[in-house]
Amino acid sequence: MAWELLPHLRRARDFIDRHYQRPLDLGQLAEVAGVSKFHFARSFEAAYGETPIRYLSRRRIERAQDLLRAANLTVTEVCMLVGFASLGSFSARFTQLVGESPTAYRDRWAALGGPRVPGCYLFMRGILDHAGTAGASRDAGAARDRAI
Repeated sequence: MAWELLPHLRRARDFIDRHYQRPLDLGQLAEVAGVSKFHFARSFEAAYGETPIRYLSRRRIERAQDLLRAANLTVTEVCMLVGFASLGSFSARFTQLVGESPTAYRDRWAALGGPRVPGCYLFMRGILDHAGTAGASRDAGAARDRAI
């Protein structure tokens, strides 16, 4: 791998870190790096030891762990907030990386009695984007109906 490519790969990795909750694909990440998607995928894996999509998935799971430990949110809300489109794929990947299901992980941390931030507070303060949850389409419909 060429050393000149490392800043471009870092730019794409930083983009993943900032925008993990969005739907990202290999073509978009390669565009951020300024190379073809196949060259990007090979170079990223050579530099960081995992494919860009695996890195994205791991970052999402790490963020989900933070939310499950500290926020009073359902597993489904956490799944949607970190960018997974399917609860099944989220749970399977979480279990694969962490070694226990998201529910078991959340319950284990809750049993320790640490402080938990109510989910409604996180949404009201804008810390979490409500658009990523299941209730968002219902809320958007209600807002549209009020505007009419």
